Amino acid sequence: MSIRLTGRPIVSGFAEGMALVSKKPLSFLGGVDPDSGVITERDHDLKGSCVKGKVLCFPHGHGSTVGSYILYSLAKNGVGPRAIVNTTADPVVVVGAVIAEIPMVDQVDIERIFSGDFVEVDGDRGLLTVTRRQ
Repeated sequence: MSIRLTGRPIVSGFAEGMALVSKKPLSFLGGVDPDSGVITERDHDLKGSCVKGKVLCFPHGHGSTVGSYILYSLAKNGVGPRAIVNTTADPVVVVGAVIAEIPMVDQVDIERIFSGDFVEVDGDRGLLTVTRRQ
């Protein structure tokens, strides 16, 4: 079963992969290890999960502007997410996605996406196709 979700295109490009979904905001500075891609943010619902190759879905970012550089470092180190889907785009995450060339869409109801779903992200048109895990 597949569903289509529409959002606002933020960073162009097309990516697909398994969803990694959080109900909590995420800080890339101090919250994600730039060498491994593992989420280290204390008390985060995805602590211990790796963002590498995932379609990372979370409400919005928080924290320092250095988080943009951490997101770029994740991509440069080959451990970044394939795409980012937010409820509300945060400037820090947007800048990081732009410089890392990670497709990004916001204004999406991420509660309709579950970790393990297969997600296709069209950052040019703001469209997502979500295929439920079996």
